[in-house]
Amino acid sequence: MQKHEFLIGNRKIGPDHPPFIIAEMSGNHNQSLERALEIVEAAAWAGAHALKIQTYTADTMTIESDQPDFFINDDKSLWKGQSLYNLYEEAHTPWEWHKAIFDRCQELGMIGFSTPFDETAVDFLESLGVACYKIASFENTDLPLLRKVAATGKPMIVSTGMASIAELDELVKTVRAAGCKDLVLLKCTSSYPATPENSNIRTIPHLQQLFDVQVGLSDHTLGVGVAVASVALGATVIEKHFTLSRADGGVDSAFSLEPEEMSRLVQETERAWQGLGAIAYGAGESEKKSLQFRRSLYVVKDMKAGETFTADNLRVIRPGFGLPPKYLDLLMGKQVKKDVPRGTAVTLDLILD
Repeated sequence: MQKHEFLIGNRKIGPDHPPFIIAEMSGNHNQSLERALEIVEAAAWAGAHALKIQTYTADTMTIESDQPDFFINDDKSLWKGQSLYNLYEEAHTPWEWHKAIFDRCQELGMIGFSTPFDETAVDFLESLGVACYKIASFENTDLPLLRKVAATGKPMIVSTGMASIAELDELVKTVRAAGCKDLVLLKCTSSYPATPENSNIRTIPHLQQLFDVQVGLSDHTLGVGVAVASVALGATVIEKHFTLSRADGGVDSAFSLEPEEMSRLVQETERAWQGLGAIAYGAGESEKKSLQFRRSLYVVKDMKAGETFTADNLRVIRPGFGLPPKYLDLLMGKQVKKDVPRGTAVTLDLILD
C-alpha cells in the first residue's frame, strides 16, 4: 500500500487517515441556486468532507444538432430520448453560482471543488482558487484537458470508468509529465445507476499496485454497502452523488444518496477504516482483562491431601486463573499435597512432586 499522503485543503489523504468522502451535487440543484446551497448545507450536516460540482455549459460539452449521434438511444438509460445538448443545458451548474457554492462550503468546513470539462473551465476554476480537480470518466482520455489540469500542480482525482490499462497508463504518464504529483484513481463503473454485481471493486488494490497512486471509488450504486467494502480494499477517497430527496427528481437523483444515507456513509466508512487496524495476534490492550474469562483447570470437589485428580474432581471451566486446559491429561492421577476446597484454581504448587 502506497504511503505517500498529501493534503487536499486541510485534509490528509492516505491510508493512515479516514476515507475522504465527496458529495457530488452534479445537476441535482434542478437549476435553483437556493436548492444548490441547501444541498451544500445538507452535505455538511451529513459529515461529508467535500462537495463537488461540475463546470461546463452545453456549448463546452457538445453542439446542438439534430443528427442521431447527438441523442441518447439506450433503452436502459435514465435519459433515453434526450439530446446531449438539452441534457447538459438542464444539468449544468451556472458558472456565476460557483463562488457562492464554494463560499458556503468554506463557511461550513467543507472543501468545495469541481470537475472541469474543458480548458476554459480550468481557467475559471483557477480564478476561484479551488484546492483540487476531479476528472470524469468520460474525459479520462482527453489528454489536452489532463495536461491543462496537471499543469496547475493541484491534486487530481480521476475516475477510471471504461478505461483500459493502456489508457490508464497513458493518463498517469501524461499527468505526471505535466506536473501532477498528487493523483488519486477512482474505480468507477460508468452506468447510471451501477449495480453491485458490475462494480468489480477488487480492481481497487490492483490499480494501486499498477500505478502506485492513491485509489478510491466513484460509486453509482444505490446504498452504501459497496463503498464501505471498498475501504477494506484500500480506498482512500469515495465519491457519491448527493441530493436532498430522490423524490424531488433531477438528472442524477435516481442514483444519489439522501442526507441520512450520506451520514451513514461517512460513519460506516470511517468505522471500516478503523477496523482495518494492523496485523495483530494475541491479546491486544483492550482484550487483556478478558483473558480471565478463558477456560482453565479448577478443582470442582473438595479434596483431601494425598487424593488424586480424577474426571470427577478436576474440570476445564471458566474463569482462567488456573493452569491452561492443555495440562488436563498430564494432571490426571497426580496427588495434591494439601486439602483443596472446591473452586480452587489449579496451580503447580498444589501437586506433590
